[in-house]
Amino acid sequence: MQQRHQESERPRRLFASIANRASQAAGRASAFILACTVIVIWAVTGPLFRFSDTWQLVINTGTTIVTFLMVFLIQNSQNRDSAAIQVKLDELIRTGAVQNSFVGIEHLTADELEDLRKRCEERAKAVAANRQVERRTERARKAHRGATD
Repeated sequence: MQQRHQESERPRRLFASIANRASQAAGRASAFILACTVIVIWAVTGPLFRFSDTWQLVINTGTTIVTFLMVFLIQNSQNRDSAAIQVKLDELIRTGAVQNSFVGIEHLTADELEDLRKRCEERAKAVAANRQVERRTERARKAHRGATD
């Protein structure tokens, strides 16, 4: 069972790693400059190809493919970042203190973040239950003291 889980985890880790690197690369100034350079080269070659349908199809196809792939990369990065921020905030709310173990969790897979979120929720419920027991115990003590006075 453990072996199957590890095997199914590999593609997810690979995708998360590739998506993270690709989104970081796409967000750099050099990627923007490269995209602008491609557009300029395409525009300059227009007269050479007599602004043919094929010439136009090249840029249309290229930009459509890049846009299509970038949508998935951006969404994946956004989902992981949002989940990581939520887990970090939940931990801060639960403990009132920062744990260094939560630094960098945005690099985890979506499943790993979900597992972490569930554990945080369970701990928060346990803390809330303990506080509720403590309040009841304190009320009972006060009532007992009031009855004995």
